[in-house]
Amino acid sequence: MANNKKKNDVVELEKVVVRFAGDSGDGMQLTGSLFSDSAAFAGNDFATFPDYPSEIRAPQGTISGVSGFQIHFGHTFIHTSGDFCDVLVAMNPASLKATLKWTKPNATIIIDTDAFNEKGFDKAGYETNPLEDNSLDGYNVIKAPISTMTKAAVADLGLDNKVALKSKNMFALGVVLYLFNRELDKTYEFFEEKFKSNPLVVEANKRVLRAGNHYAENVEAIVQTYEVQPAELEKGTYRNITGNVATAWGLLAAAERAGLELFLGSYPITPATEILQELSKHKQFGCKAFQAEDEIAGICSAIGAAYTGSLAVTTTSGPGLSLKSEAIGLAVMTELPLVIVNVQRGGPSTGLPTKSEQSDLLQALYGRNGEAPVIVLAAKSSVDCFYGAFEAAKLSVEHMTPVIFLTDGSLANGSEVFKIPKVADLASITPPLAEANDPDYLPYHRNEEKLNRQWAIPGTEGLRHRVGGLEKDNPTGNVSHDPINHQVMTQLREEKVNRVADYIPDQNVFGDDEGELLVVSWGGTYGVMLTTVEKLREEGKSVSLAHFRYMMPLPKNTEELLGRYQKIVVCEINNGQFIKYLKMNFPQYQYMQYNKIQGLPFLVSELEDKFNEILNDK
Repeated sequence: MANNKKKNDVVELEKVVVRFAGDSGDGMQLTGSLFSDSAAFAGNDFATFPDYPSEIRAPQGTISGVSGFQIHFGHTFIHTSGDFCDVLVAMNPASLKATLKWTKPNATIIIDTDAFNEKGFDKAGYETNPLEDNSLDGYNVIKAPISTMTKAAVADLGLDNKVALKSKNMFALGVVLYLFNRELDKTYEFFEEKFKSNPLVVEANKRVLRAGNHYAENVEAIVQTYEVQPAELEKGTYRNITGNVATAWGLLAAAERAGLELFLGSYPITPATEILQELSKHKQFGCKAFQAEDEIAGICSAIGAAYTGSLAVTTTSGPGLSLKSEAIGLAVMTELPLVIVNVQRGGPSTGLPTKSEQSDLLQALYGRNGEAPVIVLAAKSSVDCFYGAFEAAKLSVEHMTPVIFLTDGSLANGSEVFKIPKVADLASITPPLAEANDPDYLPYHRNEEKLNRQWAIPGTEGLRHRVGGLEKDNPTGNVSHDPINHQVMTQLREEKVNRVADYIPDQNVFGDDEGELLVVSWGGTYGVMLTTVEKLREEGKSVSLAHFRYMMPLPKNTEELLGRYQKIVVCEINNGQFIKYLKMNFPQYQYMQYNKIQGLPFLVSELEDKFNEILNDK
């Protein structure tokens, strides 16, 4: 990014990728979030990727303890968090070593030289000083004594060194804000709100932010600054939102449209906990958030709430979904509406708690004893977590069956620009409530089209009934061990889920309706798939994209759609789960697969290489 223009020349850019990297205690997530807020206030479109270490307390200064936050923002529409960064903030040698491979040639690298010492080199595994061994040739390196200047900025506030250095991340933020001509006022407002009970901390952070900004203004290594014009977004109210918060808001909106109170019964688990935290803030909307003692108690409390007429939700990640499996079967048997949000992470077992993976699809589809079909859908972006959660609630309530809503760690913790909709403009949700004293009411009497049963709220006059985990007689609800009845009820429960295909849209395709290569994907890979396919189509390649949101049941046109292309490649952040599902349902087609299981998202560059390889293989 550097050139020989005079200092303070402003260069306009269409889009930029910035990565903040440091030790897990350096506050890189907060720094990245605040810079994301500045992009939102500037009207840019953006997508972010927080990258946490899996260890709770990784050794300080080591590669395993590096925490990163990447933001891709621009004047154009942004669908990914970016492959490689244009600006890298590296707070210590380990963060430089861990992230240099994700940095573009000629990028600007901002370094805290105070951390680049023999101790830091040894912990990071450097044999020589990277600032002196020519390994950074070609980069524009801004060598700033960040720790020293941070302490100097707050020297007269009476803070000890440890407390003073907690704000050194704000020095780095001040430099980056200057680099992109961003004002400091909004960040000041954040300090004043966040630390309003401690004016000394507010003042310290303001001073350090200002110090970083002034340093950038005067340092010779910055010969130009950059301007990224606002994106052409639709008129409306926008905010920076993470996928977890969007999920919580989508559930609140669904409860409002359904005329029901929202109940969440959950146990904290990474990376889903923030949904529980967010919903606990919204008692004013009639939301009840219950932190249970374990995963099983969480889902069973939600089933109890569903029985009593609430929009019931439980949230978890892969290991918790395993523990909830028997209770999901109970919700299937009782035919009660229940939304199970699974924020996927790397597995199996504890696996990679802070890393993202699409590893739970087969568990969501089949991971229960007996025949226990549920609706399964997956969010495609952080913003889509709002609409996906709303849709999951609508399908669950209107079809009286559990829904598993899949997101993942990268969507949950990543953020995007969200245009806040009016709740009144969202689709209506109509619970199939039984009427008091209905002489024809029976617990398992079904609607002819949807096959859903009526929802009889306990205490409603004349609707005394029984549901439970033992097989029920069709339609009285009495316990039944009759083999013929069991087969009838099993097939009815499955057909009820299958008929949901009549109430979801056909699968759409980005690109040509037929052609040489169809890229198939699902869930959180949408942005990178769309960006890659757009790029190849601009080059004249015959490539189209079918990105699936509805997994069980699949859209009704899926079989016909797959038959219109010469080649099909299924791309997933797992070892090939959706491709197994497609082969099972549509074995007449030949599929190729491309998988990544590294706890990292796909890169546009690697997908581009793979798709070109397939196209060139005649």
